[in-house]
Amino acid sequence: MCRAHGDEDSPRRFEETAAQEVQHAFGHRDLLYPAAQLDLVWCLTMVVEGETYEYTEMYPKFRHLAEVERNAAALLEFDEQIAESREHAEQFAAMLQKAAKRFAALTKVEQRHAQHNQQALQRVQG
Repeated sequence: MCRAHGDEDSPRRFEETAAQEVQHAFGHRDLLYPAAQLDLVWCLTMVVEGETYEYTEMYPKFRHLAEVERNAAALLEFDEQIAESREHAEQFAAMLQKAAKRFAALTKVEQRHAQHNQQALQRVQG
């Protein structure tokens, strides 16, 4: 909107602030959850919980306020956000299930490798 009115400075400031806020959030994440302690299962679990929170609590509360205010455009937006967050949660939950299956399969493969290596070691040791 600012650019449409010939103002380049304000949107640039908004964009710079947004970029800084993203880095700020990453900084908090890194302090709370050091990368060395993270794994795929934990990350997928957190994103499923976050998306679920959005469609079960956050957006329904916003939607209720829009209803009280009789703001039809906001109602439509929050209905879309609820549906989108539900879809995202389902997609990430499916990824988590797929990852669990792959890790289970890899565990079996690694167990077989360990058994073969153990047998080879025993043959060499006599």
